[in-house]
Amino acid sequence: MAGNGEVAEAGTRTEAPEPCTTVDIGMTRVFALLGKRWTGLVVAVLMQGPVHFSDLRRAIPGISERMLSDRLTELGAAGLVVREVDAGPPLRVAYRLTDAGLALDPALRELGAWSEKYLGVPEGACTEPGAAAAGCGE
Repeated sequence: MAGNGEVAEAGTRTEAPEPCTTVDIGMTRVFALLGKRWTGLVVAVLMQGPVHFSDLRRAIPGISERMLSDRLTELGAAGLVVREVDAGPPLRVAYRLTDAGLALDPALRELGAWSEKYLGVPEGACTEPGAAAAGCGE
């Protein structure tokens, strides 16, 4: 009789492999930041270039001013976003991604492609880069 994960017959194992006992620290840190609600959408909109606060809020339906402000503050503290004050009048604030934030582009594109392939595309959804920021679906 086979034991301790030995092959019993025709390539089948008698025991399940041991489960992973640790989570990759890099993944833990990435999802602790980007896994928060709205954060990925904020980064995705900012991939198109600098955006004023009010335009950013319009590009992400359902996000409150307070939540957007909180997410921008967190992304700024993580070194992914910078706040820039436009010379007025009127005084306007824009946000843009840093080089570290822009470096997320390939990963976000892969996640988008995965989503289209495995989750499908809802009818009427914006699928072109920058479409949400340009007001697609309004």
